[in-house]
Amino acid sequence: MKQLNKSTIHVMLTIKEKAAAIAQDAEACQRALDIAARADSEEGIRQGLEDAKQGKLRPARQVFEEFRSAHPDLKR
Repeated sequence: MKQLNKSTIHVMLTIKEKAAAIAQDAEACQRALDIAARADSEEGIRQGLEDAKQGKLRPARQVFEEFRSAHPDLKR
């Protein structure tokens, strides 16, 4: 813990010389989570743009009509 307080370097914990866990300070952890969340949204946007290029889109009206037909018991 003292080493983590001195820097933002990750500390690898080992068991029998094999990596078992990595400890990092809370700020570095939050930074990694933020990067992962941003990358996930960017990937979703990239896939949507690719679908549009390939013509895999349908009008929302059509999607809702199909949904209502498949679920007539639901109220509008």
